[in-house]
Amino acid sequence: MTGFFVRVLLLLAAVVLVAGCSEERTLPPAAISASPASYASVSDYRIGPGDQLKIVVWHNADLSGEVPVRPDGRISMPLVGDVVAAGKTPMDLADELNNKLKPYIKDPLVTVTPTQFVGPIARQVRVIGEAVQPRAIPYSSNMTVLDVMIAVGGLTRYADGNRAVIVRAENGKQQSYHVHLDSLIRDGDVGQNVAVQPGDILIIPQRFF
Repeated sequence: MTGFFVRVLLLLAAVVLVAGCSEERTLPPAAISASPASYASVSDYRIGPGDQLKIVVWHNADLSGEVPVRPDGRISMPLVGDVVAAGKTPMDLADELNNKLKPYIKDPLVTVTPTQFVGPIARQVRVIGEAVQPRAIPYSSNMTVLDVMIAVGGLTRYADGNRAVIVRAENGKQQSYHVHLDSLIRDGDVGQNVAVQPGDILIIPQRFF
């Protein structure tokens, strides 16, 4: 078990203990947006380690293909070698690859499209516990906890959704906020839909039988 997950389990135990003996702290309902969050918005998405990128160099099939972003945040391409990709938008990376290919190709045209993506850790929302597919997902503008739950497939049958918490770093300290996922997902109470922020950890405990 990794150090991160050990810390999460200890944090969950502490959150549950505190929740039982303190006043419940919640977040205000999210503002209703005309359009849902876009998980791969090219305009604001930042590439992170573990992403998979489709790189197309126009009229140069031998330079095109899918490449992984390594744990060090770099990708490797013929002619240009290693290039730092993490932290850049796909458009920024495409512009950089264009410039690096100019000595070898006349008027290169490069496009970069994420095909599998999680983004940098600081721009992720991580879901731990009784979600159908607990994992890290990339944060995008106007994202809500409902968007997050759709991305992870909802709650398991064993989830105690109304005891879920969002752990958030604020002013150098970790704050915990209760979220009522059962009321939101199973009862349709949209007033329980709250905004999430990059770096949030959503912890969903198991129901006590």
